[in-house]
Amino acid sequence: MGTMDCATFVELVTDFLEGALPEAEEERFVEHLTLCDGCETYLEQFRRTIDTLGELPADSLSAEARAKLLTAFRGFRRGE
Repeated sequence: MGTMDCATFVELVTDFLEGALPEAEEERFVEHLTLCDGCETYLEQFRRTIDTLGELPADSLSAEARAKLLTAFRGFRRGE
């Protein structure tokens, strides 16, 4: 399958935290995590955000709000 890039890592964070990644994908995710300090920091910040906010039901956000949050997280990762 090859090495995972940071953009793919960011896309898979939620699935990883929920234990929803297929085994091979999870292995690539963890491998990338061990090699990339930036993604390690991103994952820790994501975990802290979840701990701070608690769990939001999936249907509690509109599609527009969800898209805006995802865009903001992606921009944060790139330093925008």
